[in-house]
Parts: sequence; structure tokens; C-alpha cells
Amino acid sequence: MAKLTALKSKRERAPKTPRADLARIAEGVRLILEGIGEDPNRAGLRETPQRVAEMYAELTAGMREDPSVHIVPLSADKHDEMVIVKDISIASLCEHHLAPFVGKCHIAYIPKNGNILGVSKLARLAEVFARRLQLQERLTSEIANTLFEKLKPLGVMVVIEAEHACMTLRGVKKPGSHTVTSAVLGGFRKDPRTRAEAMSLITGTRK
Repeated sequence: MAKLTALKSKRERAPKTPRADLARIAEGVRLILEGIGEDPNRAGLRETPQRVAEMYAELTAGMREDPSVHIVPLSADKHDEMVIVKDISIASLCEHHLAPFVGKCHIAYIPKNGNILGVSKLARLAEVFARRLQLQERLTSEIANTLFEKLKPLGVMVVIEAEHACMTLRGVKKPGSHTVTSAVLGGFRKDPRTRAEAMSLITGTRK
């Protein structure tokens, strides 16, 4: 009951972001189609503006969610050793070109006083921040900082590897290139051995 009350309280404090204006997005998509020389009224494109509007609403849904609601420590099964969740799939939109970047997020933390999260909550945390207009560097830091501030573990490490469409489909056009970012807080920053252990587990051979 106490956990449900805490969740409700957090949701009530969530930032109030306006809902996506689908009609306005669709209007903008029609202008883009006209701008590139297409006819928005031809058969194959009539429903495109609405479809794109719904897609952007979905891909930016994290703007209208409070990520901290997912940080609720489990009430039993205390654990004091390092926890790592690897290969969390993420998809986000680069705020510079509104082009997607897609990849994997790895989250490691060292519990304090045995407080741990359900592993699905870490995936939810990453997803909420990813579903916003983002920079990969900021995304990495936001996940790490929120986990560190709300769960208060001894240390947090977040590593993201992603491929950016704005680099693979335009500009230098280098498909297969990946950008790797990391955020290291608390015990992972202070103790090189602990940091090295986490990195070796994150970057180890995958099946």
C-alpha cells in the first residue's frame, strides 16, 4: 500500500508537458512534402501526415513522463553487489536533424543498504529519457544522474553505443560507425578497479 501511495505521489508531481498536437504536426509534414516537390494529396501520401504525427508523438512520449516513477526499490531480497543490465535497446531522435539514433544502453550500479530495482525498471528509465529529442551525451548523463539521485546507490555507470542516421544516411555517410558515451558517478568514478571491472563485464564477449 505504501509503495502504491509513493507511486501516486510521484505521478502527481510529474512535470506537466502539453500533449502532442497531432494536427499541427500533420500540417508541418504536409508542408515538408510540398517543399520537396511532392503532392500530399496523391493516393500514397494522403494518410502520411497523420501517420508521421502519430509516430512523432510516440517517439517523444518520454517528454510527458516522469522517469523517477520507475525508481522504486524492491521491498525484499536485499543485495550489495554490483548489478549490471546490458544491451537495453534504445531508439531516440537527434535534436539537430530529427533523425533517429538507435543502439544499446548498459547500466551498472552498486546498491547502498541493499536497495535494488527490478531490472525492468532500468529499461523503463532508459526508455523514458530516450523518447525525447536528445543528444546521446545528454541521454547518457540523464539516465545516470536520475538513478544516482533517486536510488542513492554507491555508484552508477551508464554506457551507450548508438548508430546515428544523421551520420550514416547524410553528411559523411559512414554506415556502421558507432558513437560510445559514458557517465560514471560515485564509487565507479573514485575506484579505478571497480570501474574497470564494470567495463570488462559490459564490453565482454556476447553470445
